[in-house]
Amino acid sequence: MEILWVLMALVMLGFVLLQISRRRRGAVGLVEPGHPDAADPANYGFAREEELDIRMPGPDEDLLDVLDLVQRTQDYRGAQQLLAGTEAKGERRWQRVQAFAGAASLELRQRPGGVGETPGGQWLRVWRAEVPKDAGGAAVHAEFLVQQAWRTSTPGSDDFRIIMEEAKAACGEAALLAPGDPVPYIVELSVARGLGYPREEFEQLWLKILDRAPNHMGAHLAALQYWCEKWHGSRELAYSFAEAAAARAPRGSLLAAMPLFAVFEHLPEVNLVSGFYQSEVVTKAVHGALHAVHSADRDDPMQAHVRHLLVFFLVRGERWAEAMNQLMVIDRHVGALPWTLSSDPAAEFAVYRALAVAGYEANGGSPATLPH
Repeated sequence: MEILWVLMALVMLGFVLLQISRRRRGAVGLVEPGHPDAADPANYGFAREEELDIRMPGPDEDLLDVLDLVQRTQDYRGAQQLLAGTEAKGERRWQRVQAFAGAASLELRQRPGGVGETPGGQWLRVWRAEVPKDAGGAAVHAEFLVQQAWRTSTPGSDDFRIIMEEAKAACGEAALLAPGDPVPYIVELSVARGLGYPREEFEQLWLKILDRAPNHMGAHLAALQYWCEKWHGSRELAYSFAEAAAARAPRGSLLAAMPLFAVFEHLPEVNLVSGFYQSEVVTKAVHGALHAVHSADRDDPMQAHVRHLLVFFLVRGERWAEAMNQLMVIDRHVGALPWTLSSDPAAEFAVYRALAVAGYEANGGSPATLPH
């Protein structure tokens, strides 16, 4: 009997290997740079891997200029002025708050301070001390605490909870300084996930955001995390939240792309379904995201987030030309999902970009045939 089971196993293994071989005959693979069959992304004007900016998903020259000034001079006033001139309910304010907080957090990690040494991120502490009633500084400080909790502590630990409780208090203070600003409440969404708010408390927080910015894409992406299976929800709850957001999305809103993010958050670790990335659920979500970026304002700062995720799914689904169309828009900035989940976001992005180029050329494409 044991011999019979072994023979059956060998037959099944041979069948699987045959199917893989057949699929690979027409598949696209990576080869070493300089190989005669290697596709060169530089032919399409793409940036070299070492030139890719991992700080942001898309360009924001004003932010980059101010970040450089603040970190070089350790003077917070440029950040204060930039946030004061940024629309309170817009997506860009939320992104800029995250960027300033992240810069301060990274500085502190690199220079924790010691005897006779000034710790990194001192400019944020001075900002809060000198103008404690400044709403922008309060929001950045709250987000800074959230990022510190996730980066330096283990969720569920005493240290993590202590920092998150401090962040929660900071969110409340920031909200009092700017009653119509949704950003302090968006920051608190991460606190809610970390501290495990009961659903009723989370939904009350979410209503405060909807009252102030009902179509805020960044807020929806932050809230989606809470409803995911890996946190406090389930696949069904996350899909329901994303699909409801897409259904009520006004014309030109990127909320139509929310189901694609829900699918990404629940990808199987081992894909046992043939053609998963061509499946109905993925195809439908991809089409919704493509429609969203095609109809949204070209200046919408959340466009880059959607396009980066589209590249991931389009390459996996071997939709090479469509992937190339997205890459032509987003190349050079890679601070977005899914690349930021990697320890080397630039390298991860470069692999997918190379696959897209190789697949495009294997099917007759060239720089001359790609729309610009």
